[in-house]
Amino acid sequence: MEVLRFTAVKSLNSCVGSEFTATSSVIVPIITVKVSGTRKSKKKAFIRAKATEILSSPATVTEPLKAEPVEASEAPVPLLRVSPSSLQCEPGYLIPNTPVLGTGGVTGYEYLTNILSSKVYDVAYETPLQKAPKLSERLEVNVWLKREDLQPVFSFKIRGAYNMMAKLPKEQLEKGVICSSAGNHAQGVALSAQRLGCDAVIVMPVTTPDIKWKSVKRLGATVVLVGDSYDEAQAYAKERAEAEGRTFIPPFDHPDVIVGQGTVGMEINRQLKDNIHAIFVPVGGGGLIAGIAAYLKRVAPDIKIIGVEPLDANALALSLQHGQRVMLDQVGGFADGVAVKVVGEETYRLCEELIDGVVLVGRDAICASIKDMFEEKRSILEPAGALALAGAEAYCKYYGLKGENVVAITSGANMNFDRLRLVTELADVGRQREAVLATFMPEDPGSFKKFAEMVGPMNITEFKYRYNSDKERALVLYSVGLHTILELEGMVERMESADLQTINLTDNDLVKDHLRHLMGGRTNVHNELLCRFTFPEKPGALMKFLDAFSPRWNISLFHYRAQGDTGANVLVGIQVPQDEVVEFEGRANNLGYEYAVESLNEAYQLIMH
Repeated sequence: MEVLRFTAVKSLNSCVGSEFTATSSVIVPIITVKVSGTRKSKKKAFIRAKATEILSSPATVTEPLKAEPVEASEAPVPLLRVSPSSLQCEPGYLIPNTPVLGTGGVTGYEYLTNILSSKVYDVAYETPLQKAPKLSERLEVNVWLKREDLQPVFSFKIRGAYNMMAKLPKEQLEKGVICSSAGNHAQGVALSAQRLGCDAVIVMPVTTPDIKWKSVKRLGATVVLVGDSYDEAQAYAKERAEAEGRTFIPPFDHPDVIVGQGTVGMEINRQLKDNIHAIFVPVGGGGLIAGIAAYLKRVAPDIKIIGVEPLDANALALSLQHGQRVMLDQVGGFADGVAVKVVGEETYRLCEELIDGVVLVGRDAICASIKDMFEEKRSILEPAGALALAGAEAYCKYYGLKGENVVAITSGANMNFDRLRLVTELADVGRQREAVLATFMPEDPGSFKKFAEMVGPMNITEFKYRYNSDKERALVLYSVGLHTILELEGMVERMESADLQTINLTDNDLVKDHLRHLMGGRTNVHNELLCRFTFPEKPGALMKFLDAFSPRWNISLFHYRAQGDTGANVLVGIQVPQDEVVEFEGRANNLGYEYAVESLNEAYQLIMH
């Protein structure tokens, strides 16, 4: 098929021109007119009408999209490495993006026409757009849920994978495809291969939970477990693709994948006719938000396109802040579906050009939104699937939005069952319905009763206390249920007025992940260095750790709880004399496990030391 293009137009705002896509049988005109002098409502109506006209055309665009080639020059400059903690802000604050002019590559109109003619519906559903009545009433806005968790593989990823694979020539499909993924993209590629009748190899890290790789295998793909991390799995997949002539299907950074994801935006625009204030999109590598923006900013430019990232996986927000793609030096794994260290090159180009900004949310807020979704629809989202909902709520609260329509994309429901335990523990904290506190009280008869009187009518949901004969004061660690923040403030005032020092530890992750589960009271361990390590969830990980540190130093504390992640969050106390700390750091760095020193954490000093 020969494709000819004329007069590529970069923007719908104040420009005149036309573009024609010619196939062997039909020419589809894409016409623009000067509309900047009209009212926004007329402009929007005109654009929608033209999009409908294109959609009704008999022509289809089946040739795979390709970005304009860039001449090879010097070796690529290494990406700037940054820490997620270098950009932190209040939940709901919109980290703004100043859109830049087009920087080359696939044009906006090529994305628009290819989204309109995509064949994703051979395998994917047009998912419903449902109102969330309870959330809408609580927030005083109209909250709409785009239910991508209802796709055949419970994730939007099927769209991009199938769109790219369906455009491959027959001879390429016959050689097979390969991808690297720890979750939803793997299932999308596997189902697409099943429908297209081609062989698929899915490379996953050895730390992938059984439920995920078994789901892929049931779809008929060959599963290969390689490496401790996604990067190792991807390197193997690309080497094998080259060796066997297979086509590598990337999870997000390819125009055809972006086009497939962009059909989500097309559906939202068709399903909700009222004015939309903003669409909130979960961001990992950026494929979904890039595709949605590529469509909607051409046909409904007044709609805000807002990305949502976890506080500890904010690669897009940091890239926009630095004006270039950056690489995170570490990434949080709780929302594993968006745990990406660097966004895609093409996805970043589109985001920089089109989106309105990014909102960051914490783990507690994500858990609260998982609970909200369960209460609304009796559906359980995975953490990445609830990310956009958490961002939408935080944004509406921060800016005091009232009466507007906001859309949150519930992007996936491939929840690891083991992770539900942590979600239930943190959901009420994230909704400010529970607080975690520590109170000092004298080791005297009757002090416990006095403490209970000060708590008053509040519901105690957790309580830990251990008598210590060597201390004049005892420390009580407990949680209380809340209806309002004023209740908590009143209780703390009662405690303080009775000389019972009380500290709010609700926002301390060390307490929520570890210290609330430890019992035994405070102790004086000399030279104790407290660290949090991330162990890969695979056999031999513990022995590798022990070989690095034992018997060189005494291990004084060890706490681990399975949370359904590919990496295990482990709290370790090691007795390291001051003059041996440098040696310890060297061994810890050589071990290859991510770690952070927590010895100065306020909660550790209060509860354990």
